[in-house]
Order: sequence, then structure tokens, then C-alpha cells
Amino acid sequence: MISKIKGKLIKKEENRLLIDVGGVCYEVDIPKTVYANLRSGINDEVELVVYHYFSMEKSKAIPVMIGFCDELEKDFFEKFISVSGIGPKGALKAFDKPIPQIAQAIEEGDIDFLTTLDGIGKQKAKQIIAYLQGKVGRFVLIKVPQEPLKLPKKEILEEAKQILKRLQYQTKEIEDMIKKAVEAKPAIDSVEELLNEIYRQRKY
Repeated sequence: MISKIKGKLIKKEENRLLIDVGGVCYEVDIPKTVYANLRSGINDEVELVVYHYFSMEKSKAIPVMIGFCDELEKDFFEKFISVSGIGPKGALKAFDKPIPQIAQAIEEGDIDFLTTLDGIGKQKAKQIIAYLQGKVGRFVLIKVPQEPLKLPKKEILEEAKQILKRLQYQTKEIEDMIKKAVEAKPAIDSVEELLNEIYRQRKY
């Protein structure tokens, strides 16, 4: 089984990455919480801890890799899918909030928070708490990275802001759109690329 993958990042989407390892391109699914913390840009080297399993589809076993930033995140994922009725696909969707927040909600019995996770209803939230409460406290201590955002050149930012102002966007809205685009794609090196990424982000 594959436990880690390291290579060049050639495509980065909210729910998956494409990683070139020695000329072989691997598709790796990622939860939204991993996407939010992944600072690597296109063509950067990236290394992920992997949960590897086989998905049965139409009588065929299809290999699937789910990537995490470190072993602790993977350990929590494995705890989560140990709850009856929650498989890897369900957990992948549910991890749309930071892992420490999910773990804290479980420890505190916060049903309301757990039901905000994608695909988790009230009964499933109660089941998760009943099975995992008292077992996931250490995951609350996971530190969410707060690295300084690497911005494109000042000239690119200023020109993009001026274009968006001419398109009638407000200053706060412009700042938010640019921040989201740069977080998703740090290696932006042209105004066109920045505006295209802003457009892509607004589609979702």
C-alpha cells in the first residue's frame, strides 16, 4: 500500500491534486481542510501522507489515494471512518472544516457544529459523538498553519485592483477576491492569470 507521495504539483483543485512522480502522474483526492492549508503552488514539490484504499465500482477495484499534510491528520481520518456507516468518500466530503474544530466538536458533544459538515445529519452526528467522544482530544491540538501569504508583484496587484474597480466592484470585495485567488494559486505572475483565478474561484 502507498503511505506517502512526493513529486511536482502539476494541477491543484479544491478536491484533488495531480502530482508528477518521475514522469508518472498520480491523482490524489484531498479534503477541503487540506486544500486550505496547502501552500504549494503549481510546479512546486509537494509531499503528502496518503490513505490508500480500493473503491469497488461496477465489479472493479479502483485504487484511490487521499492526501493529508501529516500523519496526525491521516490518523484522525482513520478514526472518523471507523464510525459505522462513514466510509472514506463520506469522510472526504465531511472534512470541509479544520480538523481541530471537528475534533473539538466531537469532544464537546456539539451536534449543531457536526451537522454543518457536508453529508452529516443529526443522527449521524449523534453516532459520531457516541463512538468517538473521549478518543479524539489530541487532535484538537493540531495547529492550523498561519504562514504569511506570498503575494504577486505589487504592480500585478495594483493593475488587477484598478481593473476590478472599473468593473464596479467595491474595495472590500476586491481585497477578498484577490486574497482568495492568491491563496489558491500563490505562484501568480501576471494580471491575466490573477483575474482568471478570481473568475475561477467565483464560479464555486
